[in-house]
Amino acid sequence: MKNNFSQQLLNWYTSRVREMPWRGEADVYKIWLSEVMLQQTQVETVKPYYQRWLIKFPNTESVANATQEEVLKVWEGLGYYARARNFKSACEWIQNNNNGEIPRDSDGFRKLKGVGDYIHAAVRSIAYNEVIPVIDGNVKRVVARILELDSPPSKGLDVIKQFLINEISPESPGDFNQAIMDLGSTICKPRNPKCSECIINNFCNSYQNNTMFNYPLSEKKRNVPHHKIAVGLIWKENQILISKRHSNVMLGGLWEFPGGKIKENESAKNCVQREIREELGIHVSVGKKIKTIKHAYTHFTIELTAYHCQYEKGEPSAIDCADFRWIKTNDIYSLPFPKANHKIFNKIPEINPCLSITH
Repeated sequence: MKNNFSQQLLNWYTSRVREMPWRGEADVYKIWLSEVMLQQTQVETVKPYYQRWLIKFPNTESVANATQEEVLKVWEGLGYYARARNFKSACEWIQNNNNGEIPRDSDGFRKLKGVGDYIHAAVRSIAYNEVIPVIDGNVKRVVARILELDSPPSKGLDVIKQFLINEISPESPGDFNQAIMDLGSTICKPRNPKCSECIINNFCNSYQNNTMFNYPLSEKKRNVPHHKIAVGLIWKENQILISKRHSNVMLGGLWEFPGGKIKENESAKNCVQREIREELGIHVSVGKKIKTIKHAYTHFTIELTAYHCQYEKGEPSAIDCADFRWIKTNDIYSLPFPKANHKIFNKIPEINPCLSITH
């Protein structure tokens, strides 16, 4: 199958290469950046982020010299923030330990922070023509349908990988990898695959047997937790107090309005007071409700209610957060915040609305 399969796939790819700002790029830094951003993120979402990033950070040195806050601000909204933190750490290592050069050898590149199997295979095949197959969600789906894989993709990775090793073009491994990923995202879609338009449908068992809607076999679904959260905008005169998340947690390094999960039989207002006390060591009076918003993350959903709070007493301290800061309300737009917090921004006044709270 090898020559015909890969050749048909490459012919299709080269005849209709999608316009992407990183396609045809020779700069390893830019190839690496694009693949980091494309992990679990759609191409159209990535495009503007990629272009904005390169204006601000054109090379590893500029990333290494930036603050984490600056890096996260440019990344803000793209999600999976560990990717940005890891990329910065890798760039710092490159500047401090490798004379500013991205490791050219495969093992050296693989050891960089955040470089897993996918990033390693994608960058090495595209930048250095190394014959390493890429496996992402699109590729798993394509191969599962071709083979009528009798297990969910997560259980059949060895079979998928062996198929790709057998079929990958030794002359153009980077194009092969990009082609099969493109095929998955544009033709071999999860729902309503365009099988009649597929250039390799003559190799596809599920197409030949009209079973394409049966594959890939479903992964075991996990229950999606739902959390109710309460947060406070803590006012002192006309400033608000914000806290920074620890780097080793989800949304690490981002600023947020202090608060947390509402416990069973706990009111939202009591939750705000407790969380602020536990997180920052201060006491507040809880005032008017600002807004309740709903937000979906990849593995859970939240219902977040925000309240205006008046600072009462205590010296703020980073007890259960990485840092804290008193800011003017307009400063929120220059700092990296989670998307859920952004949904409250348009309800924040410039002047403290809590002064009327009675003590």
